[in-house]
Formats: sequence, C-alpha cells, structure tokens
Amino acid sequence: MSFIPARRLAAAFSLAILFAPAAHAGDVTFAIKNSHPNAMRLELYSQDRDYVWPGNGKDFYLDDGETKSLPISCNEGESICYGAWVDGDEGTYWGVGPGNKEKCEDCCYTCSGGETEEINLVP
Repeated sequence: MSFIPARRLAAAFSLAILFAPAAHAGDVTFAIKNSHPNAMRLELYSQDRDYVWPGNGKDFYLDDGETKSLPISCNEGESICYGAWVDGDEGTYWGVGPGNKEKCEDCCYTCSGGETEEINLVP
C-alpha cells in the first residue's frame, strides 16, 4: 500500500482550504424607533449562523419614543432579523420576537453595508 497518493491528496486538500475564499466582513446599521408607550428590548439574529447582536446575554434597550442607530459588523450577504419585545412582557413582540422563535414578514435585512430604513415599532 502506498502512502504517497494519500499525502498528495492531503496536501492538495490543505491548500484548497488555505486559499478558499473567506466570508467578507460587512457592516450595517439598523435604525429602530420605539413608538410603543413602554420601553422595549431588542436583539438582532443571524439567520445564516448561530450569532446574536449584541450577544453575551445582553440586548439593546429602547425607551418609549426613543430612536437608536445600531451599527453591527456582519458577514457580507448574511440575513439578519430583528426581534423586539416590551420590557417585562415577552408576549408583546415585533419581528422574530425574543430568542428568534417567531416567523415574520419584512423583518430581515441583508448585510450589504449602509443603513436600514427606519424600522418603526408601533403598538
């Protein structure tokens, strides 16, 4: 049995991995307005990988009437959905809700630079 072809195959595979295109980093800013009379919490969820912004068990906080710009770094072309809920009431939510558990229409954006239109979260 010859190990030379196996070594060549392993070397070719290693080179292919080394030169494979990596995911390009991108940036997008989510513009969010809380038009609900109560404060709310919000997270951004990747639909292409297991990643949440801001992450580490934290979330974004928006007072009632507050507008925030939330800049994030993401992978170019990645789909990102927002999930927002009334502070203290996870049953009142927008987008994919807390924990990315719900279905939504028009709550996902592609990481391609720039800023979203203002996302107005109304009661």
